[in-house]
Amino acid sequence: MNGRMLANSLVVALFLLPAPGVVRAASAQDRPAATFRSSVDVVSVSAVVRDRKGRFVSNLTTKDFIVAEGGQPRPILDFQAQADGPVKLALLFDISGSMRVGTKAVDAQQTARVILSALKRGDEAAVFAFDTGLDRVSSFTSDVASLISALDRIDRPYGQTSIYDAVAATAKAIAAQGPGGGRMPQRSAVVLLTDGIDTRSRLTSEQVSEIASSIDIPVYVIAVMATIDDPRAGGTAHDDVAGPLPNLARSTGGEMFTASAPAHASVAARQIVDELRHQYLLAFEASGGAGWKPVEVRARDRGLTVRARSGYTAGNTGLDDAISQEYR
Repeated sequence: MNGRMLANSLVVALFLLPAPGVVRAASAQDRPAATFRSSVDVVSVSAVVRDRKGRFVSNLTTKDFIVAEGGQPRPILDFQAQADGPVKLALLFDISGSMRVGTKAVDAQQTARVILSALKRGDEAAVFAFDTGLDRVSSFTSDVASLISALDRIDRPYGQTSIYDAVAATAKAIAAQGPGGGRMPQRSAVVLLTDGIDTRSRLTSEQVSEIASSIDIPVYVIAVMATIDDPRAGGTAHDDVAGPLPNLARSTGGEMFTASAPAHASVAARQIVDELRHQYLLAFEASGGAGWKPVEVRARDRGLTVRARSGYTAGNTGLDDAISQEYR
């Protein structure tokens, strides 16, 4: 769906969809690859594991992991390791007025081109853009040429910014597409390209974190900025870049990168795609009761670092309905 005139209707529909954080499982005989099924309600969690040198660790088994919900260990019901899995990306562009400063908008598009160049057969991506509303510039497709062409159709930066609202809506959009077909389901993620200056969001970063975590959609943030603003060069980043955005990324199982030079953007883009290809999928029995359930996934080897979403939501918290009203 293209065009801002239809954007609000799209977002309303997305937020009325149920979040698949907890699913009723079917019989094991009917399950496709990497879909966890049993006779109980289960929660699936994707995790990335690295060693002390930051390298992917790809030889772990079920017994190498500990899953805890609310501090209580939960038995792992199903497990799969993905060493080179397909990915599904929603590229989310900030086209607010602040992106007109310097070369931010150009740098964001160049970063997107690097990401798209890393895609291969079995991968898909879509292009979204936002200021205070959300546009779907290109639907999900595996046609990289058409995706690159879509980058030229992104509107010029103008207006205020609703970063957190746009991230939540885009996470819902990618979840609504499902995991894709093929031998293995695609690992989905939102990749946000922004300068990190939010001015109009109705949602807080914590609320968006809950939404994205509940549906196991990691959010990767690439903050494009001038060298003078880069903290690594002694600059002072905007408050959202310093706190809420990195917290949002990590709590959903994603990561945040700052890019003030083409080399930074290239490293970030390739790391995101590589990370999504190297995943462990774990399933555990959901606990009773509604509400937010904090989850921790860690390795028994303390020399390994595990990154995964921070929890899931059981039942209807009313958050989605409240958000949908804001977009009417």
